[in-house]
Amino acid sequence: MAIYCANTIFTGNEMLHNYAVVVDDDNSIIDVLPQERLNKSIVKQQPVYELLVPSFIDIQICGAGEKLLSIYPETDALYKLYDYCKTGGASFFLPTVATNTYAVFYTCIDAVKQYWNNGGKGCLGLHIEGPWLNPLKRGAHIENFIHAPTIENVQQLLDYGKGVIKMITLAPEVCSDEVIQLIQSHNIIVSAGHSNATFKQANDAFDKGINAVTHLYNAMSGLQHREPGLAGASFLHNAVMASIVADGYHVNFEAVKIAYKQMKGRLFCITDAVTETKTGPYPHTKNGHKYVSNGILSGSALTMAKALQNLVYKIDVEIEEALRMVSLYPAKVLGLDDTFGKIEKGYKANFTALDNQLNVISVL
Repeated sequence: MAIYCANTIFTGNEMLHNYAVVVDDDNSIIDVLPQERLNKSIVKQQPVYELLVPSFIDIQICGAGEKLLSIYPETDALYKLYDYCKTGGASFFLPTVATNTYAVFYTCIDAVKQYWNNGGKGCLGLHIEGPWLNPLKRGAHIENFIHAPTIENVQQLLDYGKGVIKMITLAPEVCSDEVIQLIQSHNIIVSAGHSNATFKQANDAFDKGINAVTHLYNAMSGLQHREPGLAGASFLHNAVMASIVADGYHVNFEAVKIAYKQMKGRLFCITDAVTETKTGPYPHTKNGHKYVSNGILSGSALTMAKALQNLVYKIDVEIEEALRMVSLYPAKVLGLDDTFGKIEKGYKANFTALDNQLNVISVL
């Protein structure tokens, strides 16, 4: 059994002051109670954290430590990703592979399997972003790899990635209903992104079970007064959730604020972080606090903690809601919000300790 004490604990629902979390040997929370109910001698032996919150979850991150996963599909790249995520307060992540060859996807799937077999932590599976995208909204993705999928393309990838692929970003207007239904039948989350869908096409896709949108605003049909596009459809839908890169470069902070006011609990944060690369089709070069590839914005240098700080200090999101946007809401997208994203009895004990300025002290 372990006990964690804090001046303030955010449970995912409310802030509790001078409380403690009791955890069993299986890493499950068995109680959250006032410190005064514990033996005083036990409390004195524990470090007291300033702010204890549910650990963050980044469901779109491509590389760290100069090892982009698509170029280095190996366990070391995943260990570097995990270390990078922890510096930003995230215990869990979905390594992401942008549009590429199927051979690269297969080797990345192999890397995740080996990482798990070696006892690697934090990796929840693989997010494949492309290649079934709209070339008109490809962003920094390589056009030569982009294509509309056949059933055979999809079935082969899903068979090889069974149990590993957790999310696929695609443009719904270039994929048949049969393709989308096939992916969903494997319990894989389909997210609309790099899409030029009309407002009607986007809503039709949502009605057919696509319940997520990848990096809102970026590489998609925008909100126009005569054609609201995928962005407008995301704003108005009552259930679809959308990720956003809150770094001030991918999306202007005022635009994040507009999206937040429209979507509230349907908006959540990703880093979409990349790393310096010297080989391969994606030559990411750091440019200040962002990365460019072939002269195009290609990824962020964010951590989830920095995204949290930006939400609170730049976008004026209430701290409780900002914390949900980096923990509970990503867990909800993945269907894991009954296990992660809260500090409550029955949830897994994964915490991030923060100071008063929302800097990460440690990941527990």
